[in-house]
Amino acid sequence: MSFLQRIFGRSDRRRALDPLYRAIVAAARDPSWYREGRVPDTVDGRFDMVAALTAMVLLRLEAEGEAGREASVLVAELFVEDMDASLRQIGIGDYVVGKHIGRLMGALGGRLGALRAARAPDGDFVAAARRNIFHDAPPGEEALQSVAERLERFSRSLDAVPLAELLTGRVPAP
Repeated sequence: MSFLQRIFGRSDRRRALDPLYRAIVAAARDPSWYREGRVPDTVDGRFDMVAALTAMVLLRLEAEGEAGREASVLVAELFVEDMDASLRQIGIGDYVVGKHIGRLMGALGGRLGALRAARAPDGDFVAAARRNIFHDAPPGEEALQSVAERLERFSRSLDAVPLAELLTGRVPAP
C-alpha cells in the first residue's frame, strides 16, 4: 500500500466515525450541563465537556481491546481536527496553533487518566469533575454533585452500548 493510499484510506475510515464524534459533541453541548450543572458556558467550559465525554468514549473503546483500538485512534484524530478548526475559527494563527493543540491533547490525556480512575470500583467521579470540569472551583456542591452523577451515568450507560452501535454514533443521553 502506498503512502497516499494509507493517508486517504485512513481519512475515509476516520470519516466513517464522524457520526460518533458528532454525537459526542452534541451530548457535550446538552444545555443541562450548563444550566443545572452550572458548567461555565464559555469556550473553556464547552471544551471541558467535549474533552470529558470524548475521554469516556475513548475509555469505552479501550475496554474493547484490539477491536476498539483503531476506532479509538480515529476518534482522537477527529477530536484534534475539531480542536484545530475551532482554534482557527477564534483567530489562533498557523504559527501557534500546534502549540495549542499540544496543550489540548495534554488536557484530553489528563481527563483520560482522571476518568479511568473514576471508573474504577473505588473511583470518585466527584473528584474528577471538581478537577477536570470546574478546575477546583465548582460553583457549588449541588452543581458539582449533579455533573459528577451525570458523568458517571453517561460512563455506565456507554458500557451497555454494543461496539457496533457505538461506532455508528449511538451514545446515551447525557
